[in-house]
Amino acid sequence: MAIPTASLPKLSGLARCLIDAGLLTEEEATKHQQQASTQKVHLVNYLVANHILSSITIATTASRQYGVPLFDLDAMDMELIPGKLVSDKLIQKHHVLPLFQRGNRLFIAISDPTNFQALDEIKFHTGLSTETVLVENDKLSKAIDVLLEAADSSMQDLLDEDLDNLQITSDDDTEAPAVNDSELEDAPIVRFVNKILLDAIKKGASDIHFEPYEKNFRIRFRSDGMLHEIASPPTTLSNRVISRIKVMSRMDIAERRVPQDGRIKMILSRNKAIDFRVNTCPTLFGEKVVLRILDPTSAQIGIEKLGFEPEQQELFLKSIHKPYGMILVTGPTGSGKTVTLYTALNILNTPDKNISTAEDPVEITVPGINQVNVHPKAGLDFASALKAFLRQDPDIIMVGEIRDLETAEIAVKAAQTGHLVLSTLHTNDAPQTLNRLAQMGIEPFNISSSVLLILAQRLARRLCEYCKREVEPPPDLLLKAGFREDEIGQLELFGANPEGCDRCTKGYKGRVGIYQVMPITESINRLILEGGNAMEIAQQAKEDGVNDLRESGLNKVRQGLTSLEEIDRVTRE
Repeated sequence: MAIPTASLPKLSGLARCLIDAGLLTEEEATKHQQQASTQKVHLVNYLVANHILSSITIATTASRQYGVPLFDLDAMDMELIPGKLVSDKLIQKHHVLPLFQRGNRLFIAISDPTNFQALDEIKFHTGLSTETVLVENDKLSKAIDVLLEAADSSMQDLLDEDLDNLQITSDDDTEAPAVNDSELEDAPIVRFVNKILLDAIKKGASDIHFEPYEKNFRIRFRSDGMLHEIASPPTTLSNRVISRIKVMSRMDIAERRVPQDGRIKMILSRNKAIDFRVNTCPTLFGEKVVLRILDPTSAQIGIEKLGFEPEQQELFLKSIHKPYGMILVTGPTGSGKTVTLYTALNILNTPDKNISTAEDPVEITVPGINQVNVHPKAGLDFASALKAFLRQDPDIIMVGEIRDLETAEIAVKAAQTGHLVLSTLHTNDAPQTLNRLAQMGIEPFNISSSVLLILAQRLARRLCEYCKREVEPPPDLLLKAGFREDEIGQLELFGANPEGCDRCTKGYKGRVGIYQVMPITESINRLILEGGNAMEIAQQAKEDGVNDLRESGLNKVRQGLTSLEEIDRVTRE
């Protein structure tokens, strides 16, 4: 429905500039400004991410309108950027980049010349006067990523030289035991374990596996969802390495017969710390140890970088801003469910909201959110945590996982009584989630009246931008994969370079989300009440215009973000 012109709020800054240039109408600009504000992103980021306007169009228009010089960041030598003058926090917060300093003047690259708050804050923190240089938003984003990545690398290279003295703490934030005189022979083990942990952080690994076998001891990293062997120390060292990890995570070193859980915090600098969730499991030839790397910045990447299609993102945002109801995220372990939930919580995390979460364990800590580690042995399970939350005047509740009928019933009642509930379930796709709730024992009318939206997701490896290559699969293979006959011959598809390059691993770098976002429509509600099965619900969702995981994956192939082989791997039926 069109917004009456009289009721449109007064727009200023870049939005007004784009209206005056004829690129947006008042109504469009108002809508985009509101959406950007809701998602807590700058207007330029929103317009570019949603393909409404291109970076170069916005930059040239703003340069002409405001008389600010336009600069091509590709011509800038990144090594000359005075990154230390402005903190990483300010650079990320305002999406700006210091370019160079002349006397007491600092030249700042910016994609929105009306972002005066950024200039004022930088002026305050540096004591320098600021000059604005306009740049294209997408080039600015890449340059910021390069700068921050370089800063992290240099910090970690410095740490490599002092591996003995890394500050390690356990879950209770007390110092890990120092190496005493009787343990000096294990000093090389301390260095070795610290080096492995640092290498995993540098390479962006999500997990580290220490695996003892009869004749070898293997260490593997999971990067972009795939395991790679990175070291094979002598078998004789396995017990000493694993004992060192158990000491770091405050486990019982003498107990080797039962699994144990622990946590390590590695303090890299004054502003950066990485947590590791540690689990041991007794095997035939010793204890296998797996460390999950928990980086708090992973939940602050912004919704536009998760990989939603524009219509999927709009459905998701619309649902999380509802005052009550249940939103369920489903997918296998390691499919990015926690990051999706925390991205939503970061958007909703405002001073006027009371948000509580129950998790096993808490993976990402966020200021302003009340987070609880469930402890079943002590009597604190998901159900009891939920009951406690409901007595604490909550607005939004996040339950790490719905595992049993009691937790499901409390979550449903909370969603029906004025609370927004977010949770996860382990099912293969969105339609099966409704059947899973019914199998748990939730009555159909309760499912129908509480669930707002179900989101199924997978993570696919992203093709390396620097070495991906164009491919031309046979037409019959494309048809079998799910592409339409009318698009065969017009597709521009890319594949991975198996040799890779110095910026990637075998042709892939990073991951992108693939989603099935299924709102509970009237037609699906009717099927729930009639006891419809997952196949019937899936067919109705398709008729309602919901892409399944396979179709969403094919869209990523069409966009050149990933390969058909990778989509076959993650959406194999």
